[in-house]
Amino acid sequence: MSNKPNTQEFEAIKSGYHKDPSLSQSLHKEAYINPSWHKTDLESIIGKTWQWVCHVEKLKKPGSYTTINIANQPIMVIRDDKKILRAFYNVCKHRAHKLINGEGLTNRITCPYHAWTYDLDGKLVRAPHTEKLDKFELKDICLNEVQVEEFCGFIFVNLDKEAASLQAQSENLENEIKHWAPDIEKLTFGHRLEYDIKSNWKNVVDNFLECYHCPTAHKDFCELVDMDTYKVTTYGIYSSHMAEAGNSPNAAYDVSSATVKTHAVWWLWPTTCLMRYPGRSSMIVLNIIPAGPDRTLETYDFFLETPQPNEMELESIRYLDEVLQVEDINIVESVQRGMNTPAFTQGRIVNDPEGSGKSEHAVHHFHGLVLDAYENA
Repeated sequence: MSNKPNTQEFEAIKSGYHKDPSLSQSLHKEAYINPSWHKTDLESIIGKTWQWVCHVEKLKKPGSYTTINIANQPIMVIRDDKKILRAFYNVCKHRAHKLINGEGLTNRITCPYHAWTYDLDGKLVRAPHTEKLDKFELKDICLNEVQVEEFCGFIFVNLDKEAASLQAQSENLENEIKHWAPDIEKLTFGHRLEYDIKSNWKNVVDNFLECYHCPTAHKDFCELVDMDTYKVTTYGIYSSHMAEAGNSPNAAYDVSSATVKTHAVWWLWPTTCLMRYPGRSSMIVLNIIPAGPDRTLETYDFFLETPQPNEMELESIRYLDEVLQVEDINIVESVQRGMNTPAFTQGRIVNDPEGSGKSEHAVHHFHGLVLDAYENA
């Protein structure tokens, strides 16, 4: 397969998919195991969509910055001295050295290689021993900018210069989130969990988008929420997953003193998941990071009312880490191994026209977006 899928390769991947989820097969397994399709994922999906970076609290002060890799590209996001949020490729314009690491505060961006120095707006302000160079002007050189946007209390970037804003693409998502989580911008970082998973990122997303497997694989979760109220709705580039908290004691964690009694979850194409579990006011951000054809990194960032989790939140973190994630990681790693056998090519989408949680219509919605991206690659 070439770097870009040709018509024959695309049709093979698309084979079996139907716009009606009740008639559709899943994506062909080659999309999950072939290294060439992984490269297409990075270039045509991850590199052209809005990717989560952090909560706005991390970059409130002028000079505050953080760094991230998007589709194997080094990116920095920084608040300049006029409080304008900016994002750049984290690459010096002189000899391509990485400029800054990690996160922190700075008043200038200085390359550790030859000390070329940039203002926080990306303009070159100092380049040692260049005074005698012909046709060299500091003002002509600036870091390569990347689209950046504040959305629902979080910061996102997009490597595609032509992409429409996240606000425009996501239609009513911001209003929906702020309806259920009106204090989202006031929350503060409380905890992070990290995972290294032996599975393709699309398997991880597939698994997240349906609760058809929950009664079998997540019995504790089915006590935490009332599965009879679980409803999944798909929109342009996102889906919402809503349920009421369970009314009886459960083995997941104690929600008897919860002030938030709704399980409200949103998946944002392609790799961001925002979750508001029963408990105190909070928001969990799951960031799904493709790291190889059969490797995915995950981060779970917990944003809470206070920097220190309370007892109920500690219980919920323990449940997610020691129970729910163990169950889900075992599932997606088993699926990845199964896809590498001749016994599987693709499977039937199980669809409930009523949109219940025990349905795979949100998986089908995701597969349609993947195929659209592949077709336009």
